[in-house]
Amino acid sequence: MPELPDITVYVERLAALAQGQRLESIRLGNPFVLRTVEPKIDAFGGRHLREVGRIGKRIVLSFEGELFAVIHLMIAGRLRWRPPKAKLPKKLGLAAFYFEGGTLLFTEAGSKRRASLHLVEGTNGLADFSRGGIDFLKATAESLGEVLRNKNRTLKRALTDPAIIDGIGNAYSDEILHRARLSPFKLTGGLTGDEINALHQAAVEVVNEWIGRLRDEVGDGFPEKATAFRPEMAVHGKYNQGCPVCGVKVQRIVYAKNEMNYCPGCQTGGKIYADRALSRLLKKDWPRTLEELEKLSSSKRE
Repeated sequence: MPELPDITVYVERLAALAQGQRLESIRLGNPFVLRTVEPKIDAFGGRHLREVGRIGKRIVLSFEGELFAVIHLMIAGRLRWRPPKAKLPKKLGLAAFYFEGGTLLFTEAGSKRRASLHLVEGTNGLADFSRGGIDFLKATAESLGEVLRNKNRTLKRALTDPAIIDGIGNAYSDEILHRARLSPFKLTGGLTGDEINALHQAAVEVVNEWIGRLRDEVGDGFPEKATAFRPEMAVHGKYNQGCPVCGVKVQRIVYAKNEMNYCPGCQTGGKIYADRALSRLLKKDWPRTLEELEKLSSSKRE
């Protein structure tokens, strides 16, 4: 799922390419992508795009007359900028926004239609899309500590909860926690002041670094490769590869079609965790430390 760095660059490039232009029409390729009935889709035709913004991981197109198109890409949804009157792909195409100077295509890979489009009238309607999480780039370390300690949860779960943190998901939470050298399983209620500061600093660094990378990658064009798995990442998607900091092999836990990646050497004091389903199956055979993992790997090689 595109997260804060990806969404930021989407917003910036859409603003550069389409802001101020008149929208000629919106065409739906799949009627199920539209989750609202009012205002009508035809009401957007002929209106100019005043602003492009975001609410969490949602992209908001603001048109004159206080009409808004709210796009949630979910996992497989993507945006493409194409020349005027571009055709909407038959299989992947969800919707097309036909502007004077180009076409914004809204697509989704796979058969499960999770991406969504909401059409909203009036600024009050936008409030329904805000989950209330704080923005790492605007929050202080003190405000971060306050929201994290408000409810005792694992750090991984807290960072990916939009009611706590705005715009961060599975991929960047892994990278932030690795940079902060904090275990994803540590409970927020027990965080020290130094740990809060380290987490805040790591979050700001990671998010800004990735926004910069993606800006450089896109240049004056438009994002075409929004993905949660990138070779420059330290731990996310790097299972069984050496940590770039300490060299220890990255471990992961797979759960509910997601995965949590961490370095035992940098983050958990050498402890290795198993997901619950696998733990029930393997019981005592699951390695609990780096030493046990190395012994298990050695026995397999033999």
